[in-house]
This record gives sequence, C-alpha cells and structure tokens, in this order.
Amino acid sequence: MTRALILLAGLATCAPAQTIRPVPGGEIGVLQQGLYICELPGDATGAAGIRQEAQDFTVRNGSRYSTAEGLGTYLLTGDRVEMTSGPKKGQQFRQLSDNFLRALDATAKETDLRCVRQVQNNR
Repeated sequence: MTRALILLAGLATCAPAQTIRPVPGGEIGVLQQGLYICELPGDATGAAGIRQEAQDFTVRNGSRYSTAEGLGTYLLTGDRVEMTSGPKKGQQFRQLSDNFLRALDATAKETDLRCVRQVQNNR
C-alpha cells in the first residue's frame, strides 16, 4: 500500500500547476441547423422586418452552410460566427441566441442586419 501512495504522490507532482484554458475567442461550437432568414428592421408604419433574401442561408451539419450561390463552411468560437469559405466567405455574425444572429461590419461592430432561424412558430 505504501508503494501505491508513493506512486500517487509522484504522479501528483507531474500534474500541471495551471488549468488548461480554451482557445482565444471561446469554445468552438456549431449553429443550430436550419434556414436562417435575414432582414433589416422595418418601422412602425409597415412591416417589422424587411426581408433580405440574398443574405439568407441554411446551416447544414459539420459546420457547413449553403446559399442559392453554393456551399461553404463557418467557424463558431464563443459567440462569434465567421464564414470561412463559400459565397459568404469573410462575413461575420454575433450569435445572440440559438436562433438569432446579428451581422458584424469589418470592425466587428453590430449592423442592422439580423438573421433568424426559421422554426415551427415563425414560419
């Protein structure tokens, strides 16, 4: 038994002193699969949102998305989504919830464009 305790004590000294931290930007994840409908805000005199069909995309499995122009990939780290290939390459979003993305400009500032995943109650 004392041999086992000595072995355990020796192993404990080999353990790292600090915890391992996630990569910069947060944990890597995936978006909810489905069609993301993109729109700009409307106003009180008309529709709540003005559809931007050219910005719509569908999230598929394995960090892939598609548009009418073709297929691509994205990377989700923390709450930041970056389209890494395909027709939307370079476009970035902030994930505000599982079903809601806000487009970012070149300086990572939120824009008015929002993309909402189409689910059963918002068709």
